[in-house]
Amino acid sequence: MNILLLGSGGREHAIAYKIVQSPLCSLLFVAPGNAGTAGCATNVDLKIDNFEAVKAFVLANDVKMVVVGPEAPLVAGIADYFAADESLKNIMVIGPSKEGAELEGSKDFAKAFMQRHEIPTAQYRTFTKDTVEDGIQFLATLKAPYVLKADGLAAGKGVLILPTLEEAQRELRAMLEDAKFGDASSKVVIEEFLSGIELSVFVLTDGHHYLLLPSAKDYKRIGEGDTGLNTGGMGSISPVPFADKTFMKKVEERIVKPTVRGLAKEKISYKGFVFIGLMNVGGDPYVIEYNVRMGDPETESVFPRIKSDVVELFQHTWNGTLNEAVLDVDHRTAACVMMVAGGYPEAYEKGKVISGLDHFALGVDPGMQPIVFHAGTKTNDQGQVVTNGGRVISVTSFAESLPEALLKCYQGANLIQWEDKYMRNDIGQDLLKLMM
Repeated sequence: MNILLLGSGGREHAIAYKIVQSPLCSLLFVAPGNAGTAGCATNVDLKIDNFEAVKAFVLANDVKMVVVGPEAPLVAGIADYFAADESLKNIMVIGPSKEGAELEGSKDFAKAFMQRHEIPTAQYRTFTKDTVEDGIQFLATLKAPYVLKADGLAAGKGVLILPTLEEAQRELRAMLEDAKFGDASSKVVIEEFLSGIELSVFVLTDGHHYLLLPSAKDYKRIGEGDTGLNTGGMGSISPVPFADKTFMKKVEERIVKPTVRGLAKEKISYKGFVFIGLMNVGGDPYVIEYNVRMGDPETESVFPRIKSDVVELFQHTWNGTLNEAVLDVDHRTAACVMMVAGGYPEAYEKGKVISGLDHFALGVDPGMQPIVFHAGTKTNDQGQVVTNGGRVISVTSFAESLPEALLKCYQGANLIQWEDKYMRNDIGQDLLKLMM
């Protein structure tokens, strides 16, 4: 079948990497894609928020499945758009309905959903511009540090963790009264701070059944030692060493099952991924947030570990038969390091020529050499691959142990160069300390 994958980042390149391995895939189109997806699929110049344009392309190219990478089209209701159109309703859309996507589109909706279904999470309250003074008083009842979350989508920048009450109260006013994050912060969730170790758990669900995908840990801060500004993610490790069978059993019983049951009970149409951001607090899992798609750069370490045919898994998701699917996962550790443009996540330049990509052959067993996933890249008029975003390229390596995977990963990353390239050199070091 012909498949259309929406998105342009490292997540989409990693998903494309697995889709094209399926004998069920005849042609893969990626919209808009990047220089990496161009190597394994056909890039299409489509604006993925223009549903009419997506419809026209799908019908003209006999597309039978649409896999939605990023959250914005899901929150905007692309699954509902297809379901409501007579000519599109039988096309398989892998992604939740607009209502389901509110788990990511609205922090308040997500927290209320967790509360309704007794899913462990931090205590919280939601405030608006009209109740900002109540929010100021509520902050004074909490202990430092203080967590403020813009209710809507804010490109990963809408969560603030502040060390003092004065800063928290000032930022709350900036978010609500000065629209610091635009419409995204017209409502702000204030919640208690949870202290522990974060990890990401991924679920593929048809709305009734589910598959628990490999766990991962990502690294959000730009600086080593988890310092500096938040980013889209600077690297990831899968699996997470402390997420053993005992811990994951708690995750499944206390969080995954109630989440899927809750979706079914509330008759929310959901055929896609649930990303559950967790905090391990003294051996107990608490939900920090839901996302309604795969994470980035976690996908770059999770998807290569999936040995099953992902297109077949997507078919089961659409048909409501995930209970019949078998998930086969590579037991080895995958380490991923993201390389970014100098200045990211603030101002940075594009158009820098990238060298060293010729060291990596396509289709090679990842146990033999690293896999390169493109994020912010494009091909210029001279046929050169150049930088085209903040996060530019990631390298993923497999090995029997985490130290070996990291060594191979950094060896690969050091072969790729461009002017002002930056990467963290401490990805996974916190996990190595835990393992000692």
